[in-house]
Amino acid sequence: MKVRGYRIELGEVESALSTVDGVARAVAMVREDTPNDRRLVGYVVPVEGVVLEAESVRRAVAGLLPEYMVPSAVVVLDAVPQTPNGKTDRKSLPAPSTSTVVVRREARSAQEDILCGLFAEILGLTRVGVDDSFFDLGGHSLLATRLVSRIRTVLGVELPVRALFETPTVAALASCLERGGETRPALVARQRPADVPLSFAQRRLWALSGLGATAGTYNIPMVTRLRGPLDAGALETALADVVTRHESLRTVFPATSDGTPTQVVLDPSEARPYLHVVRVAESDIEAAVAAAQRTDFTLDTDPPLRAQLLEVGTDDHVLVLVLHHIAGDASSMRPLIRDLATAYTARAEGGAPEWAPLPVQYADYALWQREVLGDESDPDSEIARHLAHWTRTLAGLPEVLALPTDRPRPEEAGHEGGLVPLTLDGELHAGLLDLARSSRTTVFMVLQAALATLLTRLGAGEDIPLGTPVAGRGDEALDDLVGFFVNTLVLRTDTSGNPSFRDLLSRVRETDLAAYGHQDVPFERVVDAVAPRRSAAHHPLFQVMLSLDNVARADVSLAGLTVDAVGEPAGDGAGRAKFDLSVRLSEQRSDEDGPAGLHGTVAYAADLFDRATVEAMAERFVTVLKAVVADADRRIEDLDILGAAERELLLDGWNDTARPLPDLLVPELIEAQVARTPDAPAVSAGDVTLTYAELNARANRLAHLLIGRGAGPESVVAIAVPRSPEMIVAVLAVLKSGAAYLPVDTEYPADRIAYFFEDARPCLVVTSTRAEERVPAAAAAGRIVVDAPDTVAALAAHSVRNPVDADRTAPLTARTPAYVIYTSGSTGRPKGVVVEHGGIPNIVLARTGPYAMGPGSRALQFASLSFDAAMSEICTPLSAGACLVLGPADMLLQVAELPVLLREQRVTHATLPPAVLAQLTPANLRTVRTLVTAGEAAPAGLVATWAPGRRMFNAYGPTETTVSCTMAGPLAPEAGVPPIGGPLPNTRVYVLDDRLRPVPVGVPGELYVAGIGVARGYLRRPALSAERFVADPFGPAGSRMYRTGDVVSRMRDGRLRFVGRADGQVKLRGFRIELGEVEAALTGAPGVARAVATVREDRPGVRQLVGYLVPAAGAGVDLGAVRTHLRATLPAHLLPSVLMEIERVPLTVNGKTDKAALPAPEPERPTRRRCPPPS
Repeated sequence: MKVRGYRIELGEVESALSTVDGVARAVAMVREDTPNDRRLVGYVVPVEGVVLEAESVRRAVAGLLPEYMVPSAVVVLDAVPQTPNGKTDRKSLPAPSTSTVVVRREARSAQEDILCGLFAEILGLTRVGVDDSFFDLGGHSLLATRLVSRIRTVLGVELPVRALFETPTVAALASCLERGGETRPALVARQRPADVPLSFAQRRLWALSGLGATAGTYNIPMVTRLRGPLDAGALETALADVVTRHESLRTVFPATSDGTPTQVVLDPSEARPYLHVVRVAESDIEAAVAAAQRTDFTLDTDPPLRAQLLEVGTDDHVLVLVLHHIAGDASSMRPLIRDLATAYTARAEGGAPEWAPLPVQYADYALWQREVLGDESDPDSEIARHLAHWTRTLAGLPEVLALPTDRPRPEEAGHEGGLVPLTLDGELHAGLLDLARSSRTTVFMVLQAALATLLTRLGAGEDIPLGTPVAGRGDEALDDLVGFFVNTLVLRTDTSGNPSFRDLLSRVRETDLAAYGHQDVPFERVVDAVAPRRSAAHHPLFQVMLSLDNVARADVSLAGLTVDAVGEPAGDGAGRAKFDLSVRLSEQRSDEDGPAGLHGTVAYAADLFDRATVEAMAERFVTVLKAVVADADRRIEDLDILGAAERELLLDGWNDTARPLPDLLVPELIEAQVARTPDAPAVSAGDVTLTYAELNARANRLAHLLIGRGAGPESVVAIAVPRSPEMIVAVLAVLKSGAAYLPVDTEYPADRIAYFFEDARPCLVVTSTRAEERVPAAAAAGRIVVDAPDTVAALAAHSVRNPVDADRTAPLTARTPAYVIYTSGSTGRPKGVVVEHGGIPNIVLARTGPYAMGPGSRALQFASLSFDAAMSEICTPLSAGACLVLGPADMLLQVAELPVLLREQRVTHATLPPAVLAQLTPANLRTVRTLVTAGEAAPAGLVATWAPGRRMFNAYGPTETTVSCTMAGPLAPEAGVPPIGGPLPNTRVYVLDDRLRPVPVGVPGELYVAGIGVARGYLRRPALSAERFVADPFGPAGSRMYRTGDVVSRMRDGRLRFVGRADGQVKLRGFRIELGEVEAALTGAPGVARAVATVREDRPGVRQLVGYLVPAAGAGVDLGAVRTHLRATLPAHLLPSVLMEIERVPLTVNGKTDKAALPAPEPERPTRRRCPPPS
């Protein structure tokens, strides 16, 4: 029903009446008891025993409904009258008593009367009362801007848009008029200078065109299907009429002698458009339209409007108009199409269009804009005031929004794009309107808050800048003009603190109202003032656009023709993308003017996104909107953005990795291979080759010796033997004994080695005569020097048979520790990772098949024993029947000699970190059939260089997950950064947020690893173990998962992509480096008060660890003394390449170290040092 021009849902009124305490039943109806006086009346039946007061019921409903939906009167009934068939008999409902009817207040002054008229004019209503709310009646921000313009023109008062939001009724707004500001200069036709400047918005498009950066991106298409007898000549003449009427359509933009662009308005005869008629088949229409849209304009010579008529049949045509954005915008389409229809109708009838002259032209606007905004050098000017707001508001804005892209951002955006449809149904539309009304916001603000919420939940952070267009037609003289008036605002949304959605709406409302109050400053000037670092890779200040189209659709009527469809501008144009993402929606209304849904698109940059990713994002946006409409008081982090099927896929589907394993531990796997190929070569080092039988015999003798001296399960045996066959023997012997081996790199500083012995408390140490001097003196009692004469004699006396549990001090089980490896610690103390036997057969068997490793294979043992990659390098080949190839003890200092070793030893399998591969060429690895890269993030281009002609894998895994937990490959030789793959057999990987909830595909989250390879924990560090090894809420009861601290994201095929570190740990040249450990050592150096360590990449591909030092008060820093201290404290791979003294540590606005503000280090000659590759 409609009352006083307002659409009334009687069911909504009855529902509100029914919620009042004591009401058993309610009916609402519109009555006209007095001619031309229609009133809304409510009827209520009380609950038995309850006495209702009509006015109390009415007041209660007034708190639930907009004022125009509140009944004028409420009548209390004993019962609702019914017809014979049981329906409500509305004709029998009594008229309300005259005394009970509330009469709405009419205007009390001329000012209120004028405002009532302006409200009705802008809202398209017949009548508005002084207590009616502008926004309850369907107002929104665009209409609010138009109302403010009309108030300025009619009443001569300047009001900010905020005033209308805060005082949305006529009565309240009238009181604000007395406080209104001085109006700005009127927009009228002006005397034009010889060189008419471009508007600020035009200037930027002109500059982009000069760079060749548009390529059709800024073309606005209008596509109209015309059926019936078309007069093409009349249509072409009508187009000429429109071009004559609107100077903007016949303006070109040449530059003056000094390169400054100007507007030159061509004579109508010179700019007369040519209607190009092309015959096309129905199936070719889309391609023809797309081709027309992609054709760019030469702005200094081409008029900005082109027309093409596609002839599908005799009485069937498609009119394609392409307008360059420099001459028009979305709001220009209505006057353009209206004027074209008027002109065609007149020309088809043999006449000429008769229309009122336009009050101004676009050139007048460009001159007026400069007058209104003033000079930036004048602090009291409008533009200076606006720019001060924006520089303050946008300070510290993220340079690039971290979106869940499918591909890394290219150095230069290509602007190729696609469109995904986005539809919200009528029910959701109604819910959005209700939420906007109850929160004193607009539907756009609800959409903005929901989109910011979604982006935050998708990993974009808590500072979300969104762009949005505003019509820019702040003066009514511009209403009927074709021109480029639209401006862009940056709406910065703060989602921090996990607010409720309703609270977030309040933040958005304040942000947007402030932005609307400063919308006149051109976006281009905001960009210049905020001065972000310019990049061809992304749009400045924001990369996501949101627009809600509230512009009334053009009603096209052409004489004698049926207009089946009018294509409105698609924002980004088909196949073109100005932004990473652009969400555009328009509100639909039913015939009764009710909410009928929102329809639109999500445009995306094809450089960054696949269509399926954006489709999923659009679905999540709808999910968020439905959730907040249902309960706006939920906190945004509590909103569920995953569907049940997706959750199952993330947690279970991609983790369906259970595979049977033989009931053998790694000593038994190798012993089984010995039995199969006893005479095959097992270890090759220079001129020395051990067969499987020889290797096993030596390992067994040493194992029996270790057992005899007390080694066994749950004890630790240190190994301090340089790379050699004896080192391999020692590793196998310790594993066979049941003890855990502790690798000790004798090149480490003495203090660090001493710490290992003190913390791990090994019962024995296996060493050699060359290395024993590096073993702490305290370990002398348990020292076994494998090449000492007494040890050689003792070994000869022991059995060569395989040890069994009867020989050991306790049974060897899957839960028995196999090794203890120390990794960098954030507190400055390395932590020992205790890895059990159970996961080793899994990693071994997971690799032998994919690597195609078996008898005849020759595998390089490259990693230092101090890193867990060495365990896999040793055990995998020896379990598969391959030969293990060892280089010299100092091989890591002889990378340049590695190609000779590979060639002479005919190595077929190698695992090398990217930093080592960077020093080689593919020709150096001609014999290598299987190449594995691991130890650090693989750079882009690595696989494209190294994969051709061989099988290549990218393996990932912290020490705490038994060498490796994921693997990608065999990898195709493609450009880009390779993924780290999916979980290995019997391994589960989860990508979780900080509340341990799975994140969607493409969204960065922390990687957690569960399954057979998860280590026992950290040696004698129960608190740290409890922090990093946590209960697995998704696995079997009692299972655990390891929190890696690595940030990853899932690809759409389930594989993982490495993103970075969640904490201060980094990887450099393959080493895990806790920056906290480095900083602790730096701070402990003489004369240092504070220190910061960071990894920098000041030159592409050159990453280095840099230490920044703040000297103690009154002292300087002796960099030589600092280096001496560091060499005595840290292993070589933790030593900074450069040390730099600074006065103070720069801080961010929230008091954290601002590493981006640290100065670039001075070039320094690199120090030669040993850099063993870790896992």
